[in-house]
Amino acid sequence: MRLTRAAWWTPVALLFAAVTAVVLVQAPTSALAASPLTVAQAISQQTGASATVRGYVVGQPTATTTVVTSNFPTDYALALADSPGETNTARMLYVQITSSFRSAYGLRSNPGNLGRQLDVTGKLGAYFAHAGLTSPTAFALVSGGTQPPTTTPPTTTPPTTTPPTTTPPTTPGDYDGTYYRTAVGRTGTALKTELHRIISTNTKLSYSQVWDALKDTDEDPNNPANVILLYSGRSQSKSSNGGGVNDWNREHVWAKSHGDFGTATGPGTDVHHLRPEDVSVNAERGNKDFDEGGSAVSEAPGNYTDADSWEPRDAVKGDIARMIFYMAVRYEGDDGFPDLEVNNSVNNGSNPYLGRLSVLLAWNAEDPPDAFEQRRNQVIYDDYQHNRNPFIDHPEWVNAIWN
Repeated sequence: MRLTRAAWWTPVALLFAAVTAVVLVQAPTSALAASPLTVAQAISQQTGASATVRGYVVGQPTATTTVVTSNFPTDYALALADSPGETNTARMLYVQITSSFRSAYGLRSNPGNLGRQLDVTGKLGAYFAHAGLTSPTAFALVSGGTQPPTTTPPTTTPPTTTPPTTTPPTTPGDYDGTYYRTAVGRTGTALKTELHRIISTNTKLSYSQVWDALKDTDEDPNNPANVILLYSGRSQSKSSNGGGVNDWNREHVWAKSHGDFGTATGPGTDVHHLRPEDVSVNAERGNKDFDEGGSAVSEAPGNYTDADSWEPRDAVKGDIARMIFYMAVRYEGDDGFPDLEVNNSVNNGSNPYLGRLSVLLAWNAEDPPDAFEQRRNQVIYDDYQHNRNPFIDHPEWVNAIWN
């Protein structure tokens, strides 16, 4: 049987129409491919969302309002701007550089990157208490072209992790007129002396009471039945504490042999520097000072160690620095406890010293206090010791005393 023209044409026309429809539907997708945000757009969208930002490398931030353009101290951070000659820090985006990207993009190792245009993907959020981008997942030098993009920014994608459900009930400034009233405006030795006086009037816990305190202070904000372990970052059941394999125990961040204070009430039970940690990881850190470098720790990815030092994961470097500085101010040798001091050495043995000062100063600047650390400070103040870590409330006081 021979098909009529109408009968033959109908299926061909339908096939042609279907193909055309696919092309018309798919074409806009490529046309609307995501474009990077400008630095100005990223500064205005500090929401915790993930985005790619394009800007010129204009220096390395070392404090909230300080960006250096030479003699770069570390590979941990860089500043982006929409203009390669920008000098106003308010128009800069501070970018965290995590360990896997430092060798290629850190300015100490790559000073030639200054002035080059860069695309960085990460979370839009405060860094150094300044508009920033943290937890980067990609860096790329831009090939060709020198002008920052002017296209309309894409809709940013919300972060995949659930944010903490508990936020600090106060801000650091709430205590400036009361708790810190007599310290505000001081610097150097005068500031250290006054902070010591303020924070030394604290309630002292027994070593057994520390267990319950840590279950509260270090609670996983996404799972109230768990705590977050300091070095490994693992979320683990509160009830799995003890001395067994894979249990968590009480890590003394200021190693208790540095001053030989043990677990006696006082520095040995001060929750401001005691944190939950896996038993074997705690043992591997031992009493080592803090520094950078070494071999990777298999049970705690992101941590490194050698014969005399320990480098923690990036997310808690600032936390650790501020705990150490707290201990050096709280314990000055005038109340029956050792006089603890920070120095620039490792291998301090049983002396009441802990290092390395230069590294701890950098960590304090590069990893500012986050909501978890601020909540922890508040819980200790409200419910346990009734004193605060001033360097969580005012991280800039570290430089005012030691730098």
